[in-house]
Order: sequence, then C-alpha cells, then structure tokens
Amino acid sequence: MMKRFVAATLVCISINSFASIQKPTSEDVLLKKFSQTYKTNQDYDNLKKETLALKSKAVPSLIKVMKDGNYPDKNRWMATFLLGKIMGDKSAPFISKFTKHPSWVMRMASLKTLLALKQKQYVSSYQELLKDNSMLVRSQALSNIRELKISEAAPHVWAMLYDKRNYHSNSKDQKHKRMDIIKNVVKTVGELQFKKATNPLLTMIQKDRYNDIFEELNYALSQITGVKPTKNDKEAVRLFWKSKEVSFKTI
Repeated sequence: MMKRFVAATLVCISINSFASIQKPTSEDVLLKKFSQTYKTNQDYDNLKKETLALKSKAVPSLIKVMKDGNYPDKNRWMATFLLGKIMGDKSAPFISKFTKHPSWVMRMASLKTLLALKQKQYVSSYQELLKDNSMLVRSQALSNIRELKISEAAPHVWAMLYDKRNYHSNSKDQKHKRMDIIKNVVKTVGELQFKKATNPLLTMIQKDRYNDIFEELNYALSQITGVKPTKNDKEAVRLFWKSKEVSFKTI
C-alpha cells in the first residue's frame, strides 16, 4: 500500500513539474508577439501597452529583439523605443551602441530614442551619422543636433553643404539640385549661431542660384547676427544684407 502511495505521489510530482516547465513565461509570450508582423496600428498599440505594463520584466525580451535580425524591423524599432521608455537615461549607453549598427533602421531607431531621452553627450555619434549612407539617418542625426542645440557640432553640420549625397544629380545637364535636407542644414547652422558661416551666407544670399534656399539663408543670417530685414521682398532683403556686409563680414 505504501509503495503504491509513493509511486502515485512521484507521478503527481512529475506531472506538476512537467506542467511548470512547459508553461510559457512572460518573456516567451512577449518574444512570440514581437516575432509577428501586425497589420493595424491598434495591434502595435496593444503590444506597446502590454510591454510597458511588464515594466522592467520586459527588458530582457526587448534587448533580444533589438539584437536579433530575425524580428521584423518595425518591431525592433519599437523595442528600442520601449527600452528607452522603461529604463529612461539608464538605457542610453546601450542604445547608443546601435548608432553603429549595420541596419539603417536600428541606427535610426537609436537616434530617435536618444533624442526622446534628450541625450546630448553622444555628440560624436550624431556628428558621424551626418555622413551616413542613408538620407533618413543623416536627416535624423541633423534633427538630434538641432533639437538638442549642440552648438559644437555646427562645423560638421556646415560640412553637409559639401556632401554630394545631399544633392540630386541630373544626368542630362550634370547639375546637382539641392535636396530638402540642405534647407534644414542652413537653418540649423543659423540656430546654432555658427558665426564662421556668416561670410559665405552673405555671399550666397546675393546670388540667384541660391534662390531655392533664399528664405533659409535669410533666416540663418538673422539668427546669427541678431538682426533681420523689415521687408519680405527678395530685392529688399538682399539690399538689407548688402548694407550689413561691412559690419558683419568682420565677425
């Protein structure tokens, strides 16, 4: 009788142990959900809410998703942002490593998350990504510098004017047309008050070939010098800056 009781007990213990082993953990469940591709924004919102509800328990899963290229790009992007949301500033050193990731999506995600966390200390990373092969990444690096007001990066921003990748090449006449990013470069140079740009900006605003960025040139000069034309007419604006050349070209 005793032998039967012991045997039955061992069987119950074995069954319970097997069941506990087979029971999926919250990490398993989360990783499975991050492995899926969703069709609606509501699905992504639900995943976001579920992840945030787990708080620090979600961190190991988020790190795995970020590191593993088998997960959908959009989910890896979300994992990066959510890691920053959950861990705050403590996540920045880890997230900053992804600014050098082979995938432009992860470089972009890291930049956006670092901006959301207001991380100004990764200046060298932002500056380096101003020369990234991806236009989207270059634009985001520029946004980080501009929004975080990183004035020491101004020379690197100015250098973007000479990067051929920021221009459309016309195969017919071999001319290069400025992309929209150039407008943001000029405005950022002004907002960062890069005084060394004053002389070339004063020269550029007088030339018709820069008409496509005329407003941005005017804005940048006003930001750097602290004065601005009272009239919006193009010729009046040019005359205004012409009259200021002597005083401001000594800056």
